Amino acid sequence: MERLDLNLLPPLAVLLEEKHVPRAAHRFHLSQPAMSRILQRLRDTFDDELLVRTPTGYQLTPVAERLQRHLTALLPQISNLFSPQDFAPQFASEEFVLAGTDYAASTIGQRLMRTVLRESPNSRLDYQTWHEGVFEDLERGTIHLAFYGATPPSSLSSEHLFDETFVCVVDRDHPLAGRNSLDLETYLSALHVVVDVFRGRQGIVDTNLHQAGAERSIGLAVPYHHAALHAIVGTTFIATLPLRILGGTLNTNGALRIIAAPDVIRPMSYLMVWHPRLDDDPAQRWIREQARAAAVHPEASPSPREDRAVH
Repeated sequence: MERLDLNLLPPLAVLLEEKHVPRAAHRFHLSQPAMSRILQRLRDTFDDELLVRTPTGYQLTPVAERLQRHLTALLPQISNLFSPQDFAPQFASEEFVLAGTDYAASTIGQRLMRTVLRESPNSRLDYQTWHEGVFEDLERGTIHLAFYGATPPSSLSSEHLFDETFVCVVDRDHPLAGRNSLDLETYLSALHVVVDVFRGRQGIVDTNLHQAGAERSIGLAVPYHHAALHAIVGTTFIATLPLRILGGTLNTNGALRIIAAPDVIRPMSYLMVWHPRLDDDPAQRWIREQARAAAVHPEASPSPREDRAVH
């Protein structure tokens, strides 16, 4: 402990994650020589090389791997130890790193962004698109809060925000446009636009169909929910979308119609997910409170039965 400078721990965490001195320097807003000097001090402190050059780049030594595992939990605890227990958003300069699909960005993120801008103007939101490593990033601490429409790993904390209904959206001239709802047989006989949320699947929609022993015919896969809306205009495709995503299109698009989805496509339980080490962090409690409020007061959404036209 006498040899350890606590100020070296944050750059150590970045160096071990990046395994690359220039990238670590850029991320930590230091010059490359300064980061190299820090690396040498860390090597002297731990009496270990930490990063070893190989033909494919730098690799972590066993000591570095052990340090990296401990730093994931240790750094937030040290930060909390020296930080005030009350969070004053108007004076804070926090960076909140969030992750989710464009659905979360549209339905929660817009209102959340406005709240942070108004209540904590020196803070910023970094919203990352959903990717396969989100849960690992939550474990590592590189993402603080994620929005998810299924059951997360048991090692993470989570909170239910709302239940979301799925509806079918078609072109106004689609043969099915005059219907109030679709049965499963009719639904499966059509071609579909799928929103590729993860590995070509659209989360709860395809999970529910699979559980019912059904599989839809996919004519087009797109990465975003709003891309699916644009894609079905003038086609015979069906897009199966969460109802809240349609709120912003009500007054801008008269080409679409909304139909209730088959009963096997059940509502989605939507959650926010974070690592337990952030349970009591004042800044993270505050951003979760704002996310909770944004989810309770979404942008206006149409009813799948009362107003079938998106106009």
